[in-house]
Amino acid sequence: MNNVRQILFVSQGLIDETQALTQAMSLARNNQARLKALLICPALPKEMKEYREPYLNSLKIQLERAAQTARDIVKLDDSVPPLQIDIECADAPAINIIRHVLREAHDLVIKAAEPKEGGKGFKAIDMELLRKCPCPVWLTRPIERHRNAIRVAVAIDPMSSTPEGHDLSLQLLQSSRALADTCSGELHILSCWDYAFDAYLRDNVWIKVTDAELNEKTLAIKAEHQAAQLSLLTASGIQGKQQLHHLRGQAERIIPQFVAEQSIDILVMGTVARTGIAGFFIGNTAENIVQTLACSLLALKPNGFVSPVSAY
Repeated sequence: MNNVRQILFVSQGLIDETQALTQAMSLARNNQARLKALLICPALPKEMKEYREPYLNSLKIQLERAAQTARDIVKLDDSVPPLQIDIECADAPAINIIRHVLREAHDLVIKAAEPKEGGKGFKAIDMELLRKCPCPVWLTRPIERHRNAIRVAVAIDPMSSTPEGHDLSLQLLQSSRALADTCSGELHILSCWDYAFDAYLRDNVWIKVTDAELNEKTLAIKAEHQAAQLSLLTASGIQGKQQLHHLRGQAERIIPQFVAEQSIDILVMGTVARTGIAGFFIGNTAENIVQTLACSLLALKPNGFVSPVSAY
């Protein structure tokens, strides 16, 4: 988060966003970044136009009150100007948010995750931001712990075969390290590995592969993956208190399980994209992971990502 200079807080005016605003203000203060808010809501029907002004004012007042409470919690002094709030009425809120980001060159969007039945996963607007927003997106959920006890984890792919995948892992490590330093100070770094052919070849009556051969190959795959993880860690240059987790299994199962078992508050992860062309395709693995998360999520895009949404 070292390069964050322009933060956009997004509100839909439907829930108490005090905690999300507290996190946004704390991050802005720690990074000496500019923070502004975009309140996005549906337009009233034409036949209710006389209610438009009180409708918008009520939403703005609610957000201003939450912002003042957040200021008091973060203990911002009078030198920090009041939160600037822009209001837009839109039928396609995610698209309007992204256009706002593009026009004003924001480098981080912070938004309270829409409440979802069961408490896991993310709803349509949040998913559209994850797929199409050109900058990192932080979807926050309430955290009960004191800031100094907040647990941060990052998921990386050490075996990415593309330069953008390698660079994304470095960004993830550096951003999560900076985030962890503002929380508990401890960073959990996890990656998943597996040897898929083990399940197909072991005890296969048609293919005579010995257990010894399979075990040797599996250990070789594990060692290769672990060496790649350590190489990425060295290349990132990050320091501080951290725990490495090298877990066997499919990422879409292992990562949510790890997050739940370790009581992770914020997960930092990347999303798979085609780069250099207009269009974003969230990978099946990433999609499956985020839809089973109950924690806050900070999602980064690879370098070269081009949003399919235009500024105007």
